[in-house]
Amino acid sequence: MNADGRNADGRNADGRNADGRNATDVIVIGGGTGGYSTALRAAALGLEVVLVERDKVGGTCLHRGCIPSKAMLHAAELVDGIAEARERWGVKATLETVDWPALVATRDDIVARNHRGVEAHLAHAGVRVVRGSARLTGPRSIRVDEQGAEFTARRGLVLATGSRPRTLPGLVPDGRRVVTSDDALFAPGLPASVLVLGGGAIGVEYASFHRSLGAEVTLVEAADRIVPLEDADVSRHLTRGLKKRGIDVRAGARLLDAELLGDGVRARVRTARGETLAVEAERLLVAVGRAPVTEGLDVAAAGLTTDERGFVVPADWDRLETAVPGVHVVGDLLPPPSPGLAHASFAEGLLVAETLAGVPSAPVDYAAVPRVTYSSPQTAAVGLSEAEARARGHEVTANSMPLTAVAKGMVHGRGGMVKVVTETGGRVLGVHLVGPHVSEMIAEGQLVVGWDAEPSDVARHIHPHPTLSEAVGEAFLTLAGRGLHQQ
Repeated sequence: MNADGRNADGRNADGRNADGRNATDVIVIGGGTGGYSTALRAAALGLEVVLVERDKVGGTCLHRGCIPSKAMLHAAELVDGIAEARERWGVKATLETVDWPALVATRDDIVARNHRGVEAHLAHAGVRVVRGSARLTGPRSIRVDEQGAEFTARRGLVLATGSRPRTLPGLVPDGRRVVTSDDALFAPGLPASVLVLGGGAIGVEYASFHRSLGAEVTLVEAADRIVPLEDADVSRHLTRGLKKRGIDVRAGARLLDAELLGDGVRARVRTARGETLAVEAERLLVAVGRAPVTEGLDVAAAGLTTDERGFVVPADWDRLETAVPGVHVVGDLLPPPSPGLAHASFAEGLLVAETLAGVPSAPVDYAAVPRVTYSSPQTAAVGLSEAEARARGHEVTANSMPLTAVAKGMVHGRGGMVKVVTETGGRVLGVHLVGPHVSEMIAEGQLVVGWDAEPSDVARHIHPHPTLSEAVGEAFLTLAGRGLHQQ
């Protein structure tokens, strides 16, 4: 410490700069999956970290998205199981009622326990969590007005402010009749009917959940097929499964207008055939995507700009570093190829933390990030679709195998398939699954695609019998010229 009471790096004994601002190694703005993973890893590497969060650590995924929705979808799966037991297996079970407050209480307990766990991890790691909204005041400095505090970062600053649901012109969510994916689970009670706008993963999951709990569901997607970013065969099998469950799937359709009623909405939809369909529902769920959140952040103060969609684009994707040195981006603020998925955000957080600590770290391989839709049936995929592979100039060989071609698939009796897309005579480019529990099976596909494996590499490994994963093994055996049950 110098004679004037400052450390060698210019800080006062209380950790502040000479001008009164708090100094730290890393500032992370946003405590969602990308932000808190950055903070935890940076702290583990010996860096001093300040994490600023205006709401609760854990972000959308923990409090309004991934975790509560999957808890509710598990409950929906149990309801579906009662119907299957009765109708298919002779187990004379009936569903008396759904105790909505009890279901909600269990969901909220799961969220609360996860939230406490994240807070405990951050505290144990020594991360300083500051409550409030951060505003950039420079490339390495911020102000948190609620705290009346300013902070500067010696190593770097990480933007992880996440995203919010998009809506459509004229549709103003009220939390009851018109809802977004952020508040759909928290709307009062169970609606008897739902109109879902958007056939991506979020819309399909909510359509599936509400149908399981007895609602009449209409699912509207503007593209010519639902889950349009997935392989066309995935869309086809998923559409078949949803329609079999009684969901009215309308692809290639658009909302014309919607009128609020006292107890719901009345909407007009233009179908793919050009007809006008009138739909009345107790609830309209808008699931047309998410938009990055930069409001109030003042990115210009740090010398940053956003693109026309509001994303902060890295200048160096290998480090997720912007054109302003030392300013990095993770999570939903990133444009494609980042997929805006929680597990991708974890990987991005690890990369940025290690970069700031000077530890060698491999770039995120976005081609090998799994994509999952937790509906019934589920979808899971990694890598290129068949159409994408051909569009990129690959000579393609693809093989599809129905799950019902293996014994465990017959036991489940819900259809589904495995599709493998390969470079002819070469590596595997994509693995695509539809069916029960396929979210638990895609990790193998990630390793296959991520390690540039060829079908013969996978075919020599034995898959357990009888399992659904056996169909994955059989699909690779066939591509390797060693097919057993598939010729």
